[in-house]
Amino acid sequence: MSISDIEFDRQHIWHPYTSMLNPLPAYKVESAKGCSLTFENGAEVIDGMSSWWAVIHGYRNSRLDSVAHGQIDKMSHVMFGGITHQPAIDLARRLINLTPAELERVFIADSGSVSVEVAIKMALQFWLAQERPEKHRLLTVKGGYHGDTFKAMSVCDPVNGMHHLFNKAINSQLFADAPTLTPNDEWTDDAGQQLRLWFEQFHGELAAVILEPIVQGAGGMRFYHPEYLRLIRKLCDDFNVLLIADEIATGFGRTGKLFACEHADVTPDILCVGKALTGGYMTLAATLTTKKVAETIGQGPGGGALMHGPTFMGNPLACAVAAESLA
Repeated sequence: MSISDIEFDRQHIWHPYTSMLNPLPAYKVESAKGCSLTFENGAEVIDGMSSWWAVIHGYRNSRLDSVAHGQIDKMSHVMFGGITHQPAIDLARRLINLTPAELERVFIADSGSVSVEVAIKMALQFWLAQERPEKHRLLTVKGGYHGDTFKAMSVCDPVNGMHHLFNKAINSQLFADAPTLTPNDEWTDDAGQQLRLWFEQFHGELAAVILEPIVQGAGGMRFYHPEYLRLIRKLCDDFNVLLIADEIATGFGRTGKLFACEHADVTPDILCVGKALTGGYMTLAATLTTKKVAETIGQGPGGGALMHGPTFMGNPLACAVAAESLA
């Protein structure tokens, strides 16, 4: 006897962060429009999660729908190796125009976690190109989340994240205490004392600092004082360390500024964006960096190539929708 679709789903489809032994319930969505999801039984609910913080113009946005239809009639995908196309060029132009002037090199990835992996590779190859292999570790703060792939997972919170399940297989990174002062608190210089000590002790082996600017998303929607970010930028400059800003969750208006770094008037050396990049239509991400970082890597081993190349990198369909979303 055949089973229902939802029972088949329960028995055979592995959903994120759930067990196949006793899976969490899944509700079948028939359609989505604006802010709402309509379930199989006709019930309509507001999607307060915005599809994991990605849908910024609503479901079935007419402009994004139109661009997606138009692009799929031309090509949905071609490889990005040795080939380029207008949607990728349009997207890169818009990203460069929207972000700080120093961020002028764009690597188009295929998910937020991958953009973090790319950012970390950029940082490591930057130092390898300068014959500084000892600068190979990352500093972050507790309570953070940067993705589910292995290198990204290594800089997620070491206790409340998934780090502890895989600690025998991933690199050991450095974790400072999470910021405690909120934007409404008065800043005091001693609030950043521990950060200074971390830099003083470990700067010789630090490739980069990575953190979510201003808001720790999956860590509890914790807003912290912009002065922490200003201090970290200054410490990175003083101690010759790169700064990676993970704006995958905070970018494109999620914090009241277009990018969260704007709250502190800080420009990172490497910037990760994703989630809302396509307005939540499909997976796409990007890693932006400076001319200095890109050209330094270009002088390094392996012919100066950044050693990453996802199969669906620069997907034309996703790039076209992303460019229109940014427009």
